[in-house]
Amino acid sequence: MNKYKGILFDLDGTLLDTANDLGETLNYILTKYNQPTVARERYSPIASDGAKGLLELGFSQGLKDFDYDTLRAEFLAYYHNNIADHTTPYKGIEKLIRYLVSHNIPWGIVTNKPIDLTLKLLPFFPIFNSSQSTIGGDSLPQRKPHPAPLLEAAKQIGVAPEDCVYLGDAPRDIEAANAAGMYSIIANWGYIADLKACSSWQADHSVDSPEELFPLF
Repeated sequence: MNKYKGILFDLDGTLLDTANDLGETLNYILTKYNQPTVARERYSPIASDGAKGLLELGFSQGLKDFDYDTLRAEFLAYYHNNIADHTTPYKGIEKLIRYLVSHNIPWGIVTNKPIDLTLKLLPFFPIFNSSQSTIGGDSLPQRKPHPAPLLEAAKQIGVAPEDCVYLGDAPRDIEAANAAGMYSIIANWGYIADLKACSSWQADHSVDSPEELFPLF
């Protein structure tokens, strides 16, 4: 296996388990509009799809009966004010980040989460202060699965795409990494409804824990 010089990460479902805060936000909105709430086992696989995916899950066919822009604005406002109440790094992530820093391996974050929410969330977890690039879903005109955000992040951390790993938990992550010419890896601990379905994503590799990434560098 090749040795790589840098790594980029997806955020939700890869570095941080944000599902409960996103689910709490969804259920707040649903309760406000007298709709049934949604259990974690249902919202967790959708968590990385953001406000749109969660509102579609919660309101289902009834979403057309509401003003979507209003619901989205209310969702984002509530989430912004409660963004880290239940969010935690996945087991082994802090150890991995410390390993990267101690070995002078540059790393960054490329997420489809809006950049204002990303920059609001990350300071709650000082371990991420060493990130050398943080790109949100609206930082560029393109977002994943387009490769542009990954290529920009690689440029910012000073690593050629072919020398860079990208770790994510969604098909768009792997599609973007492959298009960028990076080594694509699935984080099996993320928001994946069916691990068997991952075989169709055409990833280069998959891992069950962050520690499995150490030998890549």
